[in-house]
Amino acid sequence: MSAALKSISSIVPLLDRVLVQRVKAEAKTASGILLPEKNVEKLNQAKVLAVGPGFTDQNGNKVVPNVAPGETVLIPSFGGSPIKVGDDEVILFRDAEILAKIQE
Repeated sequence: MSAALKSISSIVPLLDRVLVQRVKAEAKTASGILLPEKNVEKLNQAKVLAVGPGFTDQNGNKVVPNVAPGETVLIPSFGGSPIKVGDDEVILFRDAEILAKIQE
């Protein structure tokens, strides 16, 4: 039995998980030509939507994620756990899988 998720805000990451949504690539070239959706490549940039609280390591130290909601990050081309929410897709990664922060 599968219940359809109705909203992204209903997903609360646990431990060191990070919920991201890919940044959509421009469907228009610099000269103004519109590209078909299938020809627009997926970017490896994503916006952080939610972050888990972290976890406690074997030594009892609190390990918190390195990113915060609202930041733009670089994600791997493959991996993560994709989640379909209505027509949108979000991806759940471990904090250690995030490649870099993108400073704007």
